[in-house]
Amino acid sequence: MGMGRAGRESGGLFGRPRIRRIRGLNSGAMWENIRVMKQLFIVKTGSTFASTAKQYGDFEDWTRAALGPVEIAVAVVDPRQGVPLPRPSECAGVVITGSHAMVTDSHPWSLQLERWIADLIDAETPLFGICFGHQLLARATGGTVGFHPHGIEIGTTQIDLLAESAQDSIFQDLPDTFAAHVAHSQTVLELPPNAVRLAANSHEVNHAMRIGPRAWGIQFHPEFDPAIMRAYIHEQADQLRPQGINPQIVAEHVTDTPTASMVLRRFAQLAISTAHS
Repeated sequence: MGMGRAGRESGGLFGRPRIRRIRGLNSGAMWENIRVMKQLFIVKTGSTFASTAKQYGDFEDWTRAALGPVEIAVAVVDPRQGVPLPRPSECAGVVITGSHAMVTDSHPWSLQLERWIADLIDAETPLFGICFGHQLLARATGGTVGFHPHGIEIGTTQIDLLAESAQDSIFQDLPDTFAAHVAHSQTVLELPPNAVRLAANSHEVNHAMRIGPRAWGIQFHPEFDPAIMRAYIHEQADQLRPQGINPQIVAEHVTDTPTASMVLRRFAQLAISTAHS
């Protein structure tokens, strides 16, 4: 989210893992003949507020729920804990979550992710960055990230699709304008070279972009529901008031965002179809 200054297998909350590690093979040829199915990876780059997590879960939980039913194993990796990142060949797709960290903080784990993003793009691995993930994708591919000149954007806002979205496999056929939840103070100030700008609004000119054929970044939050959005407004009320933002009014305008949620489900289905092709 950029609003403030362990890896997990697909199991438990996310269901029983579909692929298990196979041990005790004596033949290299046998191992070559056993193909490990690609997984859909959620890269966890932060955690929500403690009180919000206690009530609603954390970033990976919201993201997994927003992906919808998927016929593929889902795994969570947290690079902040030193967990090795998967090879592109192991990824059906990758979703990079939001974070309370700032991209411009340039934490070592964040810089490692930028290098990994370049590998994913070279391999044309389906990639979807949310908020912090969107900004990280932009910087990894030559864009500029920094604090938004007009300050924080928070609450439920309107997103306007641009003409280029009509030919995009994720955004095509969506309504020209739809509601989405937002919570960010940093932004993509300058798009990477050759990026396709897909969505904007009166506050944020780069709400969605595509890099190459299979990498998307979005500044809004398709994984938020109204309760989570209101929790973010409540948690940051003391920071919002000095900026002239009335948190009570912002919270009163929070609504459902079914079209925004559809964007992440479409990405999941694209990643699955790519893995099976």
